Amino acid sequence: MSRRLTTGLARAAIGVVVSLACIFLVLRGVDLQKTAELVGGARPAWLAVAVAAVIGDLVLRAVRWQILIRPICRVPLRRLSAYMLVGYLANNVLPARLGELVRAHYLGDREGISRSATLGTVVVERVVDTVVLVAIGAAAILVLNVRGVVGSAILVGVAIAALLCVALAVALAAHRLPGASRAAAFLGRWPRVVGVATRLRDGLRVAALPRTVAGAAILSVAAWSCTVVAVLAVGQSLGIQLTVGEGALLAAGTNLATAIPSGPGYLGTFEYAGQSIALAFGFGASVGLALALLIHVLTLAVSSIAGVVALIRLGWSHNGRPAAKPKP
Repeated sequence: MSRRLTTGLARAAIGVVVSLACIFLVLRGVDLQKTAELVGGARPAWLAVAVAAVIGDLVLRAVRWQILIRPICRVPLRRLSAYMLVGYLANNVLPARLGELVRAHYLGDREGISRSATLGTVVVERVVDTVVLVAIGAAAILVLNVRGVVGSAILVGVAIAALLCVALAVALAAHRLPGASRAAAFLGRWPRVVGVATRLRDGLRVAALPRTVAGAAILSVAAWSCTVVAVLAVGQSLGIQLTVGEGALLAAGTNLATAIPSGPGYLGTFEYAGQSIALAFGFGASVGLALALLIHVLTLAVSSIAGVVALIRLGWSHNGRPAAKPKP
């Protein structure tokens, strides 16, 4: 058994353990019959609004990725969105966000672009997304004056977002740091590693383009606004009157929780975060579980169905499509 396979299995096992632990914590003190009644009585009209908002979120994310990858190559939005959706489908069925690697490989294989450079744009996208999401969560906490575990978790998110920005800046300026030439000479023993690192940095360099990053940040705000609308609509479908601030904190908290290693589809971590935030708002554990569960199922269903459609339309194997036009 290869070392890579062993590492992957270990990460998957850790994720499953984390998910099971979160599920145990979520189910403590929950009246499952009440939760089932709430979910079963959800009003379809509001669920339709939530589905439309999630679709809008996905469209904005595809446009954002197109903006980030445009400095490297030009890929039509229709194809790019399909690659993104296949990656999201993989995220829903694989642990540890391996879908990000899937979409980078899929786009690179189909469009003749370096997979490492493509992955670099995905990394920048994740950093921008995390910063925007943490900012939304922090603003919601200030408005709602929420304290305790939820407030502390968002503060941890602020620290992580800052570290990601610093790490990205270091990666971009690594060749200028003291000892860089010595490190380059040492790594020169492994040309393939140097080649992958160089191509990865080509993708990361989009973070040094102010207009590109600004456009990605604006689209991230718009996409997360759609997510907040979806959360508010799900609440309305259950007869729960959420304020915009509460919807924003639920959207931020549950999605930040998906960064924690977990089983496929972020099962358990998403529900635990959603229930904890709902409890901070004064809702019961059963109501909080119903709210988090319905938001999660709806999001997974829309992204998975869209991913399956994209995969069927494109197929998995390379079909000889002409490579995208490189950026001069």
